[in-house]
Amino acid sequence: MTRTSFRLRILLSLTLLVVSPIAAQPPGVETRLEGFDAYMAQVLKDWNVPGIGVGIVVKDKLVFAKGYGYRDYGKKLPFTATTTQPIASNTKLFTAIAAGLLVEEGKLDWDKPIRQYVPSVKFYNDDLDRTITIRDMLSHRTGITRHDLIWYKSAFSQKDLFERLKYLEPSEAPRSVFLYNNMMYAGAGYAIELLSGKPWESFVRDRILTPLGMRSTTFTIDDMLKTPEPGVPYTERRDSTELYQIPYYSDAIGVAPAGAINSNIVDVSRWLIALMNDGMLDGRQVLPKAAVKQTLAPSIALPNTGLEVRGWGEILNAAYGMGRWTASYRGHLIAYHGGDLPGFHSQVSTMPYDSIGVIVFVIGNHAAPLYNIVSYNVYERLLGLSLTPWSERQNAIRLKNKEAGKAARAKAGGGRVAGTRPSHQIDAYAGEFEHPAYGVLTVSNAEGSLTFDFHKIRMPLSHFHYDRFDTPDDEQDGKWSVNFLTNPQGEVDRAEMSLDEAAIVFTRRVPAALSSVDTLRQFVGTYGTPSGGKFDVVIRPGGTLAIQNADGTFQNLIPWQPNRFHIKEFADVVFEFRLADGRAVELKRSDPSGEYTFTRK
Repeated sequence: MTRTSFRLRILLSLTLLVVSPIAAQPPGVETRLEGFDAYMAQVLKDWNVPGIGVGIVVKDKLVFAKGYGYRDYGKKLPFTATTTQPIASNTKLFTAIAAGLLVEEGKLDWDKPIRQYVPSVKFYNDDLDRTITIRDMLSHRTGITRHDLIWYKSAFSQKDLFERLKYLEPSEAPRSVFLYNNMMYAGAGYAIELLSGKPWESFVRDRILTPLGMRSTTFTIDDMLKTPEPGVPYTERRDSTELYQIPYYSDAIGVAPAGAINSNIVDVSRWLIALMNDGMLDGRQVLPKAAVKQTLAPSIALPNTGLEVRGWGEILNAAYGMGRWTASYRGHLIAYHGGDLPGFHSQVSTMPYDSIGVIVFVIGNHAAPLYNIVSYNVYERLLGLSLTPWSERQNAIRLKNKEAGKAARAKAGGGRVAGTRPSHQIDAYAGEFEHPAYGVLTVSNAEGSLTFDFHKIRMPLSHFHYDRFDTPDDEQDGKWSVNFLTNPQGEVDRAEMSLDEAAIVFTRRVPAALSSVDTLRQFVGTYGTPSGGKFDVVIRPGGTLAIQNADGTFQNLIPWQPNRFHIKEFADVVFEFRLADGRAVELKRSDPSGEYTFTRK
């Protein structure tokens, strides 16, 4: 979910803990899992993984729950079935079921436009407003791509993200292609709040977690750290095998409906049991049966990339429902979802027609593929299938990619044009640059050195060539490149960065004082033209300064700098007021063809 790469290495010892109480294993489970502990020991060694937790549900019982390695690699604290960690995007199915609860109550419909129920939701254009449904939002088929760097490390609330949906231009037609989108889940979560009258977290806690008895499950890192056995994020350095601790990702509140839940294997097993049994747990209907089934219904198909790219045909014909994929795994239906945040990775899956479910928690970004690898291995053992060499396949790819990344970084900057200089003095690049969806990029200047500050990422910014400036390539936050752009007057007025899947342009933010009514009032009056005509400068409703022509039409003036204004239609036109004793005495209009002066009457 980030631009960052993560890697490290160390030999781990195997820790085996069984959580009590765990139901007695059905006949055959123990036999079929023979050799699994040795397999996991080899996986930990080959992948240099700090810790892994594995849970297995059969029918309506948690029959296996063990930790391997460490929940805190630095302190050598063992990973157990009660170790809590972020489950990241495995939160999405909770949001889908929460929406299903509202469908059951008649407050929402899966397949009618969501604006019929949530009038305040607004998408990029009228066509989307008229057609996008909650199913579209929850199945990643709106035609709108990720835009993860809107929310990543930002302080935006769920309401903020909900209000930013209208700026996200679709790249494909709705319902034509699968485009994973966390922003849509954030928007759906806020819609749940608007419809239920409760914040998403309260609704999910009251209607799902509490009935399921998920007592160790939380929504924030602060609360997770209060649990008895919190996991600690360690990962492998990208250019070595050293394991090192990284910060917790604690900025998930805005995108919480897409990935903020923290839990452990024991708690998640209760969720998985209910999902596997049509919403039933301990003899009670805890989740609506219809909602559970709707999340499994295929909403949009995905290509068989594993077969086409690698020649691997074990998993085929994947489709996304709502909050989880379905596919055929060696002839068995599997429903699954992964979850990834810095340091922590997870998968919750089930083979519903075989009455088997698997939970895998992983610490270490470099080891994220293990949640697939271990899950597949468990299913193959329990089904009596031959074992696919998933670990060997994926580890070979991991190690090759690690070397390729190291080689690529060694060649960074190869396109630099030597001998160039910035077109302006350094202080001209400083300021706040804003995009309506992505927020504010702040570039500050201290003694001739620029600093990059975007959301909570703050790094030095150095000249690369021409008007391009780059940050260092940070192990966690990656490398950022800013290309500054000028207006026709030669002023630095925009900053462009490549974010997510496109270049995003941030426009210099005008100080709020320049738009205040007190500031604008000094420009109001009647001005004469060189030919003897006249026009008025007025403040329109809403606090906008404008020229009012004799025919009643208006030309809005956009504040730019003290006493200087632009207009929307032409970037090369500037209006500038000259003041005397705090009052405008003339207005100058300039463009490439010349300059005109209008005297205040």
